[in-house]
Amino acid sequence: MSERKVLNKYYPPDFDPAKIPKLKLPKDRQYVVRLMAPFNMRCKTCGEYIYKGKKFNARKETVQNEVYLGLPIFRFYIKCTRCLAEITFKTDPENTDYTMEHGATRNFQAEKLLEEEEKRMQKEREEEELNNPMKVLENRTKDSKLEMEVLENLQELKELNQRQANVDFEAMLKQYKEYEEEQKRKEQEEDEQEMKAMLEEAQNRRLLVDSDSDEEPAKSRTKPVAEVKPTDILQEDPQPQSKKLKTESWERSVGKLNTKSQLAGLVTVKKQKPDPTLANGMENQGTTADTGNC
Repeated sequence: MSERKVLNKYYPPDFDPAKIPKLKLPKDRQYVVRLMAPFNMRCKTCGEYIYKGKKFNARKETVQNEVYLGLPIFRFYIKCTRCLAEITFKTDPENTDYTMEHGATRNFQAEKLLEEEEKRMQKEREEEELNNPMKVLENRTKDSKLEMEVLENLQELKELNQRQANVDFEAMLKQYKEYEEEQKRKEQEEDEQEMKAMLEEAQNRRLLVDSDSDEEPAKSRTKPVAEVKPTDILQEDPQPQSKKLKTESWERSVGKLNTKSQLAGLVTVKKQKPDPTLANGMENQGTTADTGNC
């Protein structure tokens, strides 16, 4: 187990690397690689759409006799996900892109072709201007005429828009001023109404206070105050008042009780005869008390 971690191998003294046989592989050999579809495409056989980013197990090979600035060009073979038809595309290092070769059509190809055409025309123009100075002058005059035409068209469009709009800025400003004046007038009227309401409320309060002050002395004149003597406190009996209050509270909660009993006529009370012995004793006590007082 320790052998697998050794970095320095043992080479015998008679080792000759030239004697090691070299593995001869064909130049157009293929490798199996895992890749994603570089662009949107549609299968020509079944019409299945293959979107950009779809993963495939592809075969990769080097294209023979095609090189760009020393960079090799590779070809990839994939299969349609529906009908298993073979689709091939190549790398394009010149445009940093991929080119469809067989088995499918690339979507959005028109936009790419338009960009390529514009680049080609720009490149041709630069080459012509580099070798012919008169061509430079012609191209500049053409560009200036085109720019003037664009500006004229833009000015015409602006005039047409102004004619259709018919915006009167003075009338707009006048209308805005009138609106501001009306708002100020409304605010002033509201403030005046609030002030009037507050003044009326204050006057009403003063009138009420004055009327209350006039009524109080009149009432005091109509009701004479009874003279209170300091000896009246001693003469008053506090017990009857408390009894009266208790009876009033009882009458409020329960009701008033009748002073005469309803069964007074049905019950007769026997009169007790006085005892002669007790009467004699009381007479004797009265005579002794009189003699003592004398």
